[in-house]
Amino acid sequence: MSEDPTTLLPMLLVCALALLALGTLLGWWARGTRGSTQLAVLRERSRSLQERAERAETSLQEREAEAASSARVLEAVTPVQRSLERMERQVTALERDRVEQFGEVGERLRHVAASTERLDAATTSLAGSLASSGVRGTWGETQLRRLVEHAGMLARVDFDEQVRAVSDHDREVRPDMVVNLPDDRVVVLDAKAPMTAFLTAQEVDEADRPGLLTQHAKALRQHVDTLSGKAYWSAFRRTPQFVVCFVPTDATLAAALQADPALYDDALAKEVVLASPSTTMALLRTVAVTWQHDTVERNAEEVLLLGRQLHERLATTAGHLDQMGRQLTRTVESYNQLVGGLESRVLVSARRFTDLGLPGEELPHAPGVTAAARPLTAPELTARTNRPNE
Repeated sequence: MSEDPTTLLPMLLVCALALLALGTLLGWWARGTRGSTQLAVLRERSRSLQERAERAETSLQEREAEAASSARVLEAVTPVQRSLERMERQVTALERDRVEQFGEVGERLRHVAASTERLDAATTSLAGSLASSGVRGTWGETQLRRLVEHAGMLARVDFDEQVRAVSDHDREVRPDMVVNLPDDRVVVLDAKAPMTAFLTAQEVDEADRPGLLTQHAKALRQHVDTLSGKAYWSAFRRTPQFVVCFVPTDATLAAALQADPALYDDALAKEVVLASPSTTMALLRTVAVTWQHDTVERNAEEVLLLGRQLHERLATTAGHLDQMGRQLTRTVESYNQLVGGLESRVLVSARRFTDLGLPGEELPHAPGVTAAARPLTAPELTARTNRPNE
């Protein structure tokens, strides 16, 4: 165990005093009558004390060097210690935040679990309700109506619901919706696609699902055959020869097409278009663009008609202006002839009364008119006046 350098300093002082005392004694013994044996003993003791003093001095130097080294090490370690303290505080704060975040995550997971339970209950209730064909048809009609309203269409303006008509087979039909097209055309939509097997497939195990989806595809194929037999398009004048079978969800149609890939083409061959909400929205957007083009065409025709009427009326007005100008020119010519005759004949005879001495005022001078009517020069106005029959 290392000694404190401050305790070694008094020892060194004592050793130094002892050496001085021994030196004095040696001198005294040297001058005395004692023998050489005692002198040797004293010298040996002096040498021993000197060695102890040297060892003490060496130890003191070593302790000072060790203390300086320890101070340097402590000085070098101090920043590391401070960094460790900061890291410890940060780790403590992170741990506290982690505990709080885990608490929030747990709370949110509980909310998600509760929401999932409510969603499962609502899904089960909806699936049970849609098992009825009447409820399923009403729900499909509601989804279709929301879709067309979202597309910006208005009831009884852009589309009609439950329209009664008679097909070519003298059978009364009543499609779920009829979308109006320009030129009194319509597109017929049906919203009673079957979904019972599809909804049941969502509640069973993965192993039992393919069979139910196959049943779902068969039910949809049978519905296509039913729609094709009704021939909705024959009950409306100037209607495309197909009917749109609206499937309320994209997943429902995708599952049927996955189970029966030929279903879509077979339906088209029977004048039935299978349409999910996304494709139905695209169809409705196309109808809206068709109406816009029809409006533009009608406006263009009206503008063309107005242009023709305006051009004809401008030509008629130009003819009237030309006729008025000619009449004004003839009036000026007649006026100038009248003025010329007045000055050359009438006024000459009247001035002779003045020459004969009859009193009276001097007869005024009647000037002629030099201005003429401005002729029409614009091509739009002269086109009619330059015709041979005008």
